[in-house]
Amino acid sequence: MHSQATRLDGIPPTIFTQMSALAVRTGALNLGQGFPDSDGPASVVEAARTALAQGRNQYAPGPGTPELRAAIARHQQRHYGIELDPEREVVVTTGATEGIAAALLGLVDPGDEVAVLEPYYDSYLAMIQIAGGVRRPITLRAPDFRLDAETLRAAITPRTRVLLLNSPHNPTGTVLTGAELQLVADVAIEHDLVVVTDEVYEHLTYSGHTHVPIATLPGMAERTLTLSSSGKSYSLTGWKIGWATGPADLVGALLSAKQWLTFTSGSPLQPAIAHALDAEPEWPRELARSLESRRDLLCEGLAAAGLSPRVPEGTYFATTDISALGWADGLAFCEALPERAGVVAIPTQAFYDDADAGRHLVRWAFCKQPDVVAEGVRRLVAAELRA
Repeated sequence: MHSQATRLDGIPPTIFTQMSALAVRTGALNLGQGFPDSDGPASVVEAARTALAQGRNQYAPGPGTPELRAAIARHQQRHYGIELDPEREVVVTTGATEGIAAALLGLVDPGDEVAVLEPYYDSYLAMIQIAGGVRRPITLRAPDFRLDAETLRAAITPRTRVLLLNSPHNPTGTVLTGAELQLVADVAIEHDLVVVTDEVYEHLTYSGHTHVPIATLPGMAERTLTLSSSGKSYSLTGWKIGWATGPADLVGALLSAKQWLTFTSGSPLQPAIAHALDAEPEWPRELARSLESRRDLLCEGLAAAGLSPRVPEGTYFATTDISALGWADGLAFCEALPERAGVVAIPTQAFYDDADAGRHLVRWAFCKQPDVVAEGVRRLVAAELRA
């Protein structure tokens, strides 16, 4: 008997479950999965308590509560000058993960090709396959992880329907430049592509780097579906409150699929996130400043341990090449790391079609308290990490 649907064949369990379980089993410090170890703004948590006490505990409208959709529209206008109709051009999702799933299910027919930056967040791979799409990787190659025009153009064929973008980029920490975004825009317009852009790290960029939504480029607003989330910007990852914005036809396609996934979720959390966006606009900037110092702490420590890092421009993550320490395989390194150093990291090869392009790379998270990052660094420096 074949117990699992064939649409799931070849999709491994998420590497995050595997490595976080390894951290729990071994008692190692988890510098793998990207979740913070402290909460977001106290006023936002209090707003959720108030909503719970006031009876906001039944289904929210499928597209999201009116106050949150309005707050999301104000956020996009305030930060980027993007004007949205909250009734037709904003939908609340169960985190950006559901946004990705619903976007691909709503926009991709079986056989359609989806061009996607590689390495990619692993849910992209799973949902392209579940939607029946064919993925066409656009590889950002180590050590610089920049978008190359020839690589981008080579990934596009007459069957390409969607270009799935992610900037600031997980796992490499690349923030696409204006020139790189213009390359994407030129290709999308030339080939009449829909761009689905995952911008969950939009506020977590570091000195000298600024996130620019591709929807703000000429000719892109009408073909861009933008996904983001409160989880990363406000350190509330467990609330799973995300959103999709863009032209009504693209948002409507996503909603058509989303209504059969969760329909709605997080009813008392939605007014609290509306409060976050309107009343705590500086909080993500403060978080980014704090993360930048933790990034530097981690990267200096990785370098001292012989793991030369690529210093990220945004996100929670730094990437290192382990081949200089004699390792040929990142998964083997990460499986040995808890015993050698009492630390868990993520093998980046899980995010590649081209396994050779990522086999020697490992991702580290610095979204933990400074003393946790410092302890992780101390352990790595003290350990024997050579193969």
